[in-house]
Parts: sequence; structure tokens; C-alpha cells
Amino acid sequence: RRSADGIDDTFGHPRPIHEPESYGSVDGRVLTNRLADWAWFAICLILWAGDVFGAGTVAASDRLNWPNRMGPSRDGHVAKEDARDLPTQWSEEPPSNIAWKIELEGFGHSSPIVGHGRIWLTSATKDGKQQFVDCIDQVTGKVLHHKLLFENPEPEPLGNEVNTYASPSCVLEDNALYVHFGTYGTARLNPETTNVVWQRRDINCRHFRGPGSSPVVWRDILILTYDGIDQQFLTALNKHTGETLWRTDRTTDYGDLNEDGKPHRDGDMRKAFSTPNVVEVNGRAQVVSVGSRAAFAYDLETGKELWTIRHDDYNASSPPMFFQQHAIINTGTRGSNLLSVRLDDSTRGDVSDSHVVWNRDKGNSDLSAPLLIGERVFSMLNNGVIACVNAATGEDVWRDRVEGTFTATPITANGLIYFCNEAGDCYVVKAEDSYELVARNHLAEGMRASPSAADGHLFFRTFSYLYSIGQ
Repeated sequence: RRSADGIDDTFGHPRPIHEPESYGSVDGRVLTNRLADWAWFAICLILWAGDVFGAGTVAASDRLNWPNRMGPSRDGHVAKEDARDLPTQWSEEPPSNIAWKIELEGFGHSSPIVGHGRIWLTSATKDGKQQFVDCIDQVTGKVLHHKLLFENPEPEPLGNEVNTYASPSCVLEDNALYVHFGTYGTARLNPETTNVVWQRRDINCRHFRGPGSSPVVWRDILILTYDGIDQQFLTALNKHTGETLWRTDRTTDYGDLNEDGKPHRDGDMRKAFSTPNVVEVNGRAQVVSVGSRAAFAYDLETGKELWTIRHDDYNASSPPMFFQQHAIINTGTRGSNLLSVRLDDSTRGDVSDSHVVWNRDKGNSDLSAPLLIGERVFSMLNNGVIACVNAATGEDVWRDRVEGTFTATPITANGLIYFCNEAGDCYVVKAEDSYELVARNHLAEGMRASPSAADGHLFFRTFSYLYSIGQ
């Protein structure tokens, strides 16, 4: 323990250990005093040992550290108070900077959500018939809850090994946890008890490859995205009651109809997995959402479509970023575009030909979302190419390459970016105008879930484990 001036005062002002005048004395008063003094000394010794040998254990802060998929400011940036002492190097062999590691029940790609000393995840059985919420003690790694929320007799097959039935991340508030499994169900939980406050299982679509879009909370509104192969829409719920406030269908012209009038590949080109983001333009909040073939902005209060831009991509998975009254949008996979849209009172209707400031049509990230850091956009392509782009002009600043396949979205802290791949490697790179690798670290298993951070620790969800990385 430390006093206000930083001086160790573990013992405070300890009582002196009184020696009797004669060791041969068996006077009851003296013996009692000696026993009391030694007991006091033993207590102080235990406290001192706890301070010395437990110095590496950092108590969890009582705040919302990483309350949603993209962090406290919804942009992948770690808060300053959580970035302090964040490690840049770690390993399993030999063990270094690994506070704890636990094996998880079930499967999922949802990010570790951290707040008030607890970590929240969703998970599911591999066949999707059961879906759970998991709560883990942030400091010890002890599993506090593994609660079954939804059961699905016949979930739609994923059709590949990339996604899971528990990929959308939770949203945490001080007195509420919002859990979302796409078409399979949404619920508000009491984070103290995990009791269900309300749930909705009647908002549906055919994801075809499983759910991926995470929920977003803005004031009293919970925003959900459903970009399936059969229908595509956003809906807003009252976060307190779960009641529907509005639903707005996409107005996209997909251009995918066959001669028989049915969508090509049963609508496969219509699905998307992007999480929306919220921006205020002249005092009015709008939710910007990227779908297949188009991106949209909706009035947050009413759901009215405000503007749209057309693009040629599908399977969008990145949330939009906001830079100096511009929305920077990554449009999808397999040749995605990265573009900037000017936001002002004139941004209304189809602005594809009027408000797009710059548009990069190649060399952009696929599944991993870009990060906006200062005036630079940093992107990681699936194949390991890192691109640094001028956010104002869209021009290349630098490009370099590392090893591996990357689908997890990076996070940034202390002027560094953490890029994690599917083989267990994490590259720590400086967020500068030239490429500089700080460290390459390795874990025994890779990840598709985006990492999070709190109280000087990183939290990595790999395919089977959850790690706390820190000093």
C-alpha cells in the first residue's frame, strides 16, 4: 500500500515488539503482550507479502472499459486510462505477460466486452441449437456465468467454417447488457444477475452464412441490422422495453435478378454483416449503415432514409468511420472500395455522383475493419497487406506486408496498432507515416474475434480460449 506521497506505508505505524525483562518470566500479562505483538507482526507480514508478490495483479476499474465491439468511442481506440502499461510483447513459451488463459465452452467470434470488472461474450454450440452468454471475472479469469439464452430446433446451416452462430458482440451499459444473435434472438439482461429483462425472437431474416452485425446503442435506442438473402432492413427498439420504434427496409437495386425473376444464387449477393455507426450532423443524429451494393444513412429518431451511395460490393462487414464531417466507408469483400462521403445538410438522396470526395477501388481491407487514427486510415487486407491512407485525400501513404490471414479488426493504443491473424500472430505496428514493426507475438491459437483492452490488459478471444495479456 502507498500513502498519498507515494511512500510505502504497508506497516503504517506498527506497535513496537516489547521484549520482557526476563525471557524466563511466565507472567500472564507479559505472555499475552508477546502473543499479541507477534500476531500483529504476522498480519503485517502477510499484508506486505501481498503487496510485493501480488504487485502484478491489477484491480479492475469500476467503469465501462470496452462496452461494444469497437470500444468506448466506437472507433477501435483504447481509452487513455486503459492504455497505460498495455503490453507490446508476450508469449506462451516461455510464459511472458500472460495473466491467465481459460478454455471457453462453445464457439463464437464475438469480441470480449469489458466493464465493471467483468468480461462478456456470447457463444453457441457448433450446430447453433443452443446460444449462451458468458461472464468472466476480469482479474482472475473465473467463469461467473455460462447461461443458456436461446434454443433453436432447426438453425439454418452456416455452409462454411468461417462464421459461427455467436458472432455479433454484446453492448454493455452500467445497468444493462444487450445480447444479439441476429435472427435467432435479441435480449436485454441485468448484468448483475444475468436475468432476462426482455427478449425478441420475432425479428427475422435468412442470414444464409450466419449472423454478423453487432447491435448499437444510442441514448434510449437499440439499433439492429438484418441483411439477409431474403430481406434487408434496420430496426430500432426501445432499449428499456424492447418495443419496436421503427423499421426501414433497404431500397437497394441489387441488379441480381435472373430471367425467372428470382435473385441470383437465392439472394447470396444481398447479404451483409456490417455494424452501423452513429454521427451527428448539425445536431441531428443519423445512423450510417453499409449493406450489399449500397450504403445508407437513416434519421436515428424516425428511421427515415436520408442518403445513399451505390457501390458494387457485397458481404460488407466494416462499420463506417467519421473524419471531419465525412463518412469513410469500406464497402465489402473481394475488391472492396474505400470511399469518403461529405456530410452536411445537402447530403440527401442518392449522393453517389455528388458527395463522394474520394474513392479507392482496390487494395482495401476485406473482413477486417479499417482504423482511423488522426488523419490516417490504417487497413489490413486478408492477405496481410497493411495500407496507410491519407484520410483527407484517399492517397497512399505507405504499404507493407506481414504474414498470415487477417479477419479480426485491429485496435489502437499509445500510438500503436495491434493486428491479429488466424494463426495466432499479433503484429504491433507504429501508427506513423512509415512502416515500423514494434513486435511480433504468438499465441498457440488464432482468432477471428476482434480484441479488446482494459486496465492495462489485452483480451484475446481465440477459437477456443480467452486470454488476458498484461503485466
